Amino acid sequence: SISNMGMFNVTSFVAIIHPPNAAVLAVGRVVKKPVVKDDELEIAEMMTVTLSADHRVVDGAEGAQFVMEVKRLLENPLGLLV
Repeated sequence: SISNMGMFNVTSFVAIIHPPNAAVLAVGRVVKKPVVKDDELEIAEMMTVTLSADHRVVDGAEGAQFVMEVKRLLENPLGLLV
């Protein structure tokens, strides 16, 4: 499941898993931050997500791969069309 507290101006948090769910993705607000891209300093919109997972059901490495895939799709939304 997904828990969004960004609308309440929360930057990051850890969501609690409620049965029968095996995991919950916590989504914080988008903030502008300085980042280095191609050796240049620029401002980027950044969002924090955390994954709470029941390790009896979800392996931590698979959870990390899931978060990486969410990141990839958010950074390249046209990838959802393919």
